[in-house]
Amino acid sequence: MTDNAPTLEDWRRLYAAAARIKETAPWEWMTEKDIFGVQNRETDELGFVSVMGMMGEHYAVSLYLGPDGLYGFWDFEESGPFASPEGLLQIPQLQASFEDRDQLREKDRKIIKDLGLKFRGRHAWPMFRSYRPGFAPWFLEAEEARFLAHALEQTPDVALRFREDPSLLETTADRGYLVRVPRQGSGALAWEDRRVTVPPPEPAPILIGMDLQLIEQLKRLPPSRLRLEMDFFMFPTLITGEGPRPYYPYMLMAVEAQSGMVLGSEMMKPDPSLEAMWGLIPFTVASLFDSMDVVPGEVAVRSELLWQLLGRLAQELGFKLRQSFTLPALDAAKDFLLDRFV
Repeated sequence: MTDNAPTLEDWRRLYAAAARIKETAPWEWMTEKDIFGVQNRETDELGFVSVMGMMGEHYAVSLYLGPDGLYGFWDFEESGPFASPEGLLQIPQLQASFEDRDQLREKDRKIIKDLGLKFRGRHAWPMFRSYRPGFAPWFLEAEEARFLAHALEQTPDVALRFREDPSLLETTADRGYLVRVPRQGSGALAWEDRRVTVPPPEPAPILIGMDLQLIEQLKRLPPSRLRLEMDFFMFPTLITGEGPRPYYPYMLMAVEAQSGMVLGSEMMKPDPSLEAMWGLIPFTVASLFDSMDVVPGEVAVRSELLWQLLGRLAQELGFKLRQSFTLPALDAAKDFLLDRFV
């Protein structure tokens, strides 16, 4: 067991809290939009609890971490049918879910055995995971386990009060979110309600690196009418063995708009962070142009992020950068790739 792994007592507390959640079944009257907060007693960080399961498909409690987690959740909700699965993986959160036995890993089953617990049936087996942007859901670390246990322990209290008074979790700009805050009294830890407003998080800085010699070299290439469609997306193949957490690589792909021919692709690693990876994209695109020995006349991209990242490069090299939701040539190539390798 690593130094930052939860102790057996940490796990025991988590499973006890999960059992109480299952017994209470708050998903019978709560939706995932009925949000409340819990303050981490160790760091004062806020987490925001969302209960899932009203539709009878996925029973879980998520603890969205800080303003990034909270606003990431609301952005994902507002995307509706246009939300991508990878969007959920980019929201920092801790989650307790209730799964079938075959969804658990060997490590999960060993912990359950060491605790002397038994579960039987569908949606009966608690599973705890940590979500960090750019990485695959993974086992909890010790501090995460303690924070999630606090949040799960507070959920039945809030859920039962909410059932009697639905206005409890109403949120306005002035009133803020209901947050459960720990208070150390003379005996056991006590919890009280507070109302907290949560401003949107500041955008994380993206440091963009560029090879100025490469830019000058590309400027000397003759003008071109080449039209590219370009996208940057998570590649759904789990990479393991390169660090403590598995991750999903991202692919930058460029396709000739008329013929649909893939002119370039590059796998990128979200390490040490998504922002660090994003900062490498302009250099990666410039290197792609260099390998093609041509600067296109037009590049069409779908995402706002890619459009912003390539704006300065477009100005420097003189190509037209266009944002379009429809990228037919690229989507055809992407679908072929995913059908073949995934």
